[in-house]
Amino acid sequence: MNFIDIIRKKRDGFELTKEEIEYFAFSAADDSVPDYQLSAMLMAMFLNGLNETETLNLTDAMSRSGDMADLSEIEGIKGDKHSTGGVGDKTTLIVAPIVAECGVKIAKMSGRGLGHTGGTVDKLESVPGFRTSLSTNEFTDIVNRCGLCVAGQSGKLCPADKKLYGLRDVTATVDNIPLIASSIMSKKLAGGADCIVLDVKCGSGAFMKDEESAKLLAEKMVEIGRGAGRKIAALITDMDVPLGHNIGNSLEIIEAVEALKGNGPDDLTGISILLAAKLLQLAGKGDFNECKALAKSKIDDGSALKKLAEMVKLQGGNPDYIFNTDLFPKAKFECEITAWDSGYINHMNAEGIGSVCVELGAGRLRKEDKIDPSAGIILSKKTGDRVEIGEKIAVLYCSDEKMFDSAKCKFIDSVTIGIEETKKNDVLIDIVE
Repeated sequence: MNFIDIIRKKRDGFELTKEEIEYFAFSAADDSVPDYQLSAMLMAMFLNGLNETETLNLTDAMSRSGDMADLSEIEGIKGDKHSTGGVGDKTTLIVAPIVAECGVKIAKMSGRGLGHTGGTVDKLESVPGFRTSLSTNEFTDIVNRCGLCVAGQSGKLCPADKKLYGLRDVTATVDNIPLIASSIMSKKLAGGADCIVLDVKCGSGAFMKDEESAKLLAEKMVEIGRGAGRKIAALITDMDVPLGHNIGNSLEIIEAVEALKGNGPDDLTGISILLAAKLLQLAGKGDFNECKALAKSKIDDGSALKKLAEMVKLQGGNPDYIFNTDLFPKAKFECEITAWDSGYINHMNAEGIGSVCVELGAGRLRKEDKIDPSAGIILSKKTGDRVEIGEKIAVLYCSDEKMFDSAKCKFIDSVTIGIEETKKNDVLIDIVE
């Protein structure tokens, strides 16, 4: 098969066959085609688009370009939950133990944070001893024993996507819904789950900034999942303001634990219950309202919190930190930010606030950057709240007080205070299924 002919065919707007798309994906995975030709193909796809069949074929080929998770040794229905990334988004830490306690197995591979968005693996590793690098046998054994395991993604999972994602990032071909959808869904299909719930973020802190784009992405991913024979649904949720109050790794573990105790912020607890309920519904545990009640019951009786602690223990972590979050080390320095005017918080730029967290040491700009588990932000006020001049809005935490001057300025630039009252957004925008 001649790769130049395939580029030319897509350049001229023709549909690619399954075999041609497989050749493209497998060539990306094994480096048998030079980057400049792969980049040319990506640009042709970006400019001329991919139809439904091409998108499904590309997703399928990328998912099979490396290891496929074999969950056959795990008993029962397997579920998975994926977020497109946000600020303060610790819902996996709440949803996963709830769903596992309801009898649906969660065999989840999660990523690390990069840029302004956090990663579940980084958060869990703030618990002393917690291991996310597991052998296949360990991973399977933990899921069978407690119904839940969250591990780091295998380096051999979807190598074609890893290669193509890197090229898209440097060739201005990222912002394309079929390419975004196939990238996300190839990893979900390779993960092997029977049921998948997607949390598609929308707003200033999300990749998709407006509802129309978020809905198009959600519809495309659900379409791919159904085409691959999976039970799947997507919730489109608001990320125009950080989720919950705590942003940063150990800070987010603490807030997730509070939510599992029934003391979490309304926005975080509410969307976590909805995500858990949708995944339970897909797994056949009842209709949506029944599953919402079932999910809430696992918070009310304390069993979901115990499930999280059980997973932490089986993965080498100290479960005492789940039952007593005061054990988490505190940041060496803190800086209080107070309102510079009286009025209402009209807007919080979630991406800007996430970037402040990175600057404080809670995230990374490069994969090799080290993370400070105790660094981050706790918000006292959010969009729609009334503030008086001098009233506390947030506290910044880090291990080097020299960071505060720049971080404080960037935080203030990310918050708008005005005289007009601003309506608080509903966290749930839409459901696609």
